[in-house]
Amino acid sequence: MDLFYSPEYAKTGDVIPFYDRETGKFENYYLKNWNPDAPKEKVVYGWHRITTSDNRKYEEIPTNIHGGTGSVIRVNGLYHMFYCTFDQNPQAQWARHATSTDLTCWEDIPEDKFGPDGVIYRMSDWRDPFVFWNDEEKKWWMLLAARENAPTERNGCVALCVSDNLSKWEYRKPLYAPRMNQAANECPDLFKMGDWYYLVYSNYTDGFCTYYRMSRSLNGPWLRPEVDTFDGRAFYAAKTGFDGKNHYVYGWNPTRGENGWKFDPEQDFGKDYKTWNWGGSIVVHKIVQHEDGTLGVCPIESVADAMQQTETVDIKGLTGTWKEEDGIVSCQSQDGYSASLGSVIPEQCCIKAKLTYKGRPTRFGLALQVDEAFDKGYYLMFEPGFNRIEYRSGLRMYEQGGQMFPYTVELERPLHMEENKEYELAVYIQGTLGVLYVNNDLAFGFRMYNEKARRMGFFVSEGDLTVKDVHILTEKE
Repeated sequence: MDLFYSPEYAKTGDVIPFYDRETGKFENYYLKNWNPDAPKEKVVYGWHRITTSDNRKYEEIPTNIHGGTGSVIRVNGLYHMFYCTFDQNPQAQWARHATSTDLTCWEDIPEDKFGPDGVIYRMSDWRDPFVFWNDEEKKWWMLLAARENAPTERNGCVALCVSDNLSKWEYRKPLYAPRMNQAANECPDLFKMGDWYYLVYSNYTDGFCTYYRMSRSLNGPWLRPEVDTFDGRAFYAAKTGFDGKNHYVYGWNPTRGENGWKFDPEQDFGKDYKTWNWGGSIVVHKIVQHEDGTLGVCPIESVADAMQQTETVDIKGLTGTWKEEDGIVSCQSQDGYSASLGSVIPEQCCIKAKLTYKGRPTRFGLALQVDEAFDKGYYLMFEPGFNRIEYRSGLRMYEQGGQMFPYTVELERPLHMEENKEYELAVYIQGTLGVLYVNNDLAFGFRMYNEKARRMGFFVSEGDLTVKDVHILTEKE
């Protein structure tokens, strides 16, 4: 069974989480992006309902709702869906309202359709409505992805409307308007955890991530934490859900290969060289709250507990001097780059290890899908000098790689690093999809296409590295 939900013949787009206290399950929805080769008889457009009790195994049912991202609430035994639709000639976006008694068959309410006011908000972006009850004001609040009327094109904001009856909405000034992004702040979401409120949104300008802000009050100010993301570039349009005990954040790890943006190279060097698709596989992280109110994430229980069959990994040095004593492998490599090789990577597994560095290495970390040549493959590089983890794929080994990615960094995640501190790694792999967790607090998703069925390894450059407790975990047959 998949670790991360990937529908047949399709990709998962935005997830709309909804925990139903009546069923004790997440009655989630998602936007389905069908693959070009999907059999016509299987294609059903619109929102798809996905019921789950563990955030890993889903039962899927299509609905009759056609539109973009939104939210679902239950009021006095009736379910309310808020979603969005798009007109093309002329272009316009609308917030919509539908109701249901069974979560599958929905009745749209045409008279509740509304768009931006043209005064506070520009007559353009108006989508992804998120509705919740503000107990302090005793009103319903709706957040939307919008653009404010601002002096520059950096006008992406989280719009705010309020209502007494879920039908007629009053426009208010934006809940959050940083005048930073040249596009609407998509998929807005809000939740409270302890004494803090958290505002979540996604944006694809000046970065491509799901971000969060935090405040002691719904009226702000909304503070930006030092690390203001849940994951990296390969985790987007994420929204949160709460089952009464734990908070989760649901995003999608995109696939590659359809050239939807018409940006791929003319010559085919494999999918690693191709641009990201819209949608892919659902990745769910469990949210962790720190003492200062900032957030981290860790694996959900159903994914972590799935990997029970353990294989101990022997590490073989390729370059440099690697020593093993009592199951602990170490390497001193002050004058250059040292590489080692371990076991073949199963199609679906979890790789665990604990790493500690000394000195000032330029980088150290875990290599995936490599062989004795230690060139083609994928590298999770810890770089203390930059306080980041960088993901680099084997395409960097090709001269042609510079034509496609003329950048210093391919993917990265911030991580403050300290000498002699232990870093516990858990990398969950499902075919081409990978998610790294560090110290059960940081997540970093990625994709691996060109290289398969090869080995894992470790490396360190111009510093010392200690590796211990290396295991590959798989599901019991």
